[in-house]
Formats: sequence, C-alpha cells, structure tokens
Amino acid sequence: MKTHPPETESLRAEFDPADAEIATAAINAAMRLAAGQPDRTMLVELQQALRGHIALLLPLARKSARAPRHGSVEANRLTARFDSIEKQTRRDLPTGPLSANVQVQQLAHDCQWLLARCGDGGS
Repeated sequence: MKTHPPETESLRAEFDPADAEIATAAINAAMRLAAGQPDRTMLVELQQALRGHIALLLPLARKSARAPRHGSVEANRLTARFDSIEKQTRRDLPTGPLSANVQVQQLAHDCQWLLARCGDGGS
C-alpha cells in the first residue's frame, strides 16, 4: 500500500473520486485522439472538459505546493508549473487541426499531472 504525505491526504479528501474517474475519462479520450485527425467539435468539447477539470484540480494542487519550504527550488519549480498550466487553459484553441490537437494533448497531460498530485491518480 502506497502512503502519501499528510498534506496530500487532506487534498485527497477534498477531491471526489467520481471527479477523478470523469477527469481520467477525458484524459483518455484526448490521448486516443493523438493518432487520428479529430474534428474540431470533438477537440472543442475535450478542451472545455479538460479546462473544467484543471480548474477544479489546480487550486488543490497549489495548496499542496505550499508544503515545500517557501523559496526552495522545489517550491519555485511547482509554482512555475502551476502558472504554465493556468496560462495554457486561457489559450484559445488554435484554428489549425494539428495545432488544436497538440493543445488538447497538452491539456490532457497537465490534467493527468494534476490528478496524480492531488486526486486518485496518485494512489
């Protein structure tokens, strides 16, 4: 059985396992699209779903980032990653199909990373 730091356990209590399943389904759907040429409607729907999951997970993950010593390399690295993810969610979906697919893939990876940090994905 894998154990988690106490600050992570309190975050897990705030994250509904049903939300983790829904987020994982959106991540998996986005990853399956990587090999094909999805239509724009599908990409827009996935982008919106992933943005919603990231909006839920990002504040929880930021809370856990306060655990490392403030100003430490680890704390700065995490803050930069969180800021990058937040910036990515504000970007409009590009008009080109390849660029749009790449952006959705990036959102899926970011959501997966956040889920692993504070959701059931880290169990």
